[in-house]
This record gives sequence, structure tokens and C-alpha cells, in this order.
Amino acid sequence: MKTLVIYTYPNHESLNYAFLQQVIKGSNENPNIKELQVLDLYEEDFNPLLMFNEQKRRRDMHTDSELEKYRNQIMWADKIVFVYPIWWGRPPAMLMGYIDQLFASNFAYKDKKGLFPEGLLKGKSVVCVSTMKGPTHYPFFWLNNAHKTLMKRALFNFVGIKKVKFFEFGNMESPKGNQIKKLEKIYRYFKMIDV
Repeated sequence: MKTLVIYTYPNHESLNYAFLQQVIKGSNENPNIKELQVLDLYEEDFNPLLMFNEQKRRRDMHTDSELEKYRNQIMWADKIVFVYPIWWGRPPAMLMGYIDQLFASNFAYKDKKGLFPEGLLKGKSVVCVSTMKGPTHYPFFWLNNAHKTLMKRALFNFVGIKKVKFFEFGNMESPKGNQIKKLEKIYRYFKMIDV
């Protein structure tokens, strides 16, 4: 299994970075994960801004040469892992800018007759590891599960990815947040995962 980890947080001394390290550690100890790539969007200095003009059109994003490296990573991966915080009930703007540009028409999906397009990323799976300051169940009870709906139904299912696993860790700024226990949970999950 080839695994691509996309990390979106600007601080390498953060809890999010510790979660990234546990993903890497568990993956490296898992005999089912044959290859691992890590994309740190901030370290990469990824430009999340969408720019369209006479020379750069939205309908041509699937062939944009500046994004070819990232498209190749997505096509290469069997499993895509996202590590990010939940800010204002959704992923950071940096990650959303990556999604806006990479999950483009004629690369991630293709329009066809009918209500829904054809997802072009079938067969891949996704794991989302996210942290938040608020309680773990805040997105579910107060935001009508907006984060999972956005990521699973509006994005991944739309592009053909049906297998999506979420780890939403709340109370991460609290001394009672059980951070070590949650870090160990991520390590164990990636050490044992088989598909």
C-alpha cells in the first residue's frame, strides 16, 4: 500500500505535528505500507490562492503544470491521510486551497449526464486526523456534522472515494485532553492498518 500524508499546520512544535509523527512512525512499522510520502503544505510553501484569467482558466486546472507534482502524488497513493486542525468548523484555508486546485474537473471527477459526476479517484481511501480546541462532539451537535459532511460527502464521495475514516480529537488545548492517549491511538491505528 502506498500512502500519501498531507500535513497542514504551520508549527512543527505543535500537537498537530506530534500527530503527524505518530502517523509516520506507525506507517513505517506497518508491513502493509510499502511506500510513504509526506507533503507539508506550509513547508512546501504551497500557494492556496485560486487565480483565473485569460491564460489560466478553471476548466484547465487538471493540466496546470504547476500542480502536476501534486496530481502525481494523488494518483500514486492508495491511501491519502490528512492531518490538520479544525478551525471555525472546517479545515484550514491552506488545505481548502489545495483541495480547490487539486480535486479539479477531469482529474478528480468528470461531468456526465445526470445529477452526479463520475468520480475518477475510485479505489483510494482516506483518513482524516483532525484536532480542535472545542469538545470532540462540538461539530456533530452544534454544526450538524458539517466537517464530516464537507469532507466525506461533498468532497471524497463526489470524486469516487468511498472509504473515509475520521479521527476528530477535541479538547486539545485542555490539560484534560488526553493528548498522549490520542497520539498512541493514531500510532496503533497506522501500525495495524491493512487497506
